[in-house]
Amino acid sequence: MNKEQLRKLYIQKRKALSDVEFKQLNKAVVDNFFKGIDLSPVKVLHTFLPIEKQREVNTWLIISKIKADFPHIKVSVPRINNQSAMIENFYYEKAEQLELNMWDIPEPKQGMPTDVNDLDLVLVPLLAFDRAGNRVGYGRGFYDKFLVTVPEKALKVGLSLFPPVKEIEGMSNSDVPLDKAVTPEKVFDL
Repeated sequence: MNKEQLRKLYIQKRKALSDVEFKQLNKAVVDNFFKGIDLSPVKVLHTFLPIEKQREVNTWLIISKIKADFPHIKVSVPRINNQSAMIENFYYEKAEQLELNMWDIPEPKQGMPTDVNDLDLVLVPLLAFDRAGNRVGYGRGFYDKFLVTVPEKALKVGLSLFPPVKEIEGMSNSDVPLDKAVTPEKVFDL
C-alpha cells in the first residue's frame, strides 16, 4: 500500500479502538519502551506530545517515568514554527509552559531552546511503519524535515499501537528511516 492508503487505514484503525483497548496498547508500548531501549547513554530525549483526539501513543506516560526514574535525562519537546514550517525544540519543564496549537497539539509557548545536536534519542510519531524503518505520518512533513537535521548519533525510535506493515510504497530518498520501533508486542530493530 502507498502512504495515503495506509494513512486512511490506520487513522480508521485507531478510531475503532475502544478506550480500554487504547489504554492497554499504550501501557504495553510504554512497558516495551522501558524494557527494550537502552537509556544509559541518553542525556537528552526528544519526544512528540500526543494529539489526544488522534489517539497517538501517550508519551506523557514516558515523560512521567523519565522524570521520576531517570532524572539525568532532559526531555525536549517540539513546537512548530509557522513561518518556516519547521520543528523547534524546547526543554520540557512543566505543563504550564504548554498550549494547544491550531492542530490541538500541545507545544511549548516558551522555554529554553534545545540544540538539535544535543539530542541522543528521538521519539517519532507515526501512523504505520515497515520493517525497513519507513514511516507514514499525517502528511504535513514536519518530522520528515526535522529528522534530516537530527545528528547521526541520535537513535530514532517510532512508537506504534500496531505491528509493522509489509512494505510502504512510494517512499522517497529524502525520507529518514527509523532505527527502531516500539509496539505493544515488542521492540523492532529496523
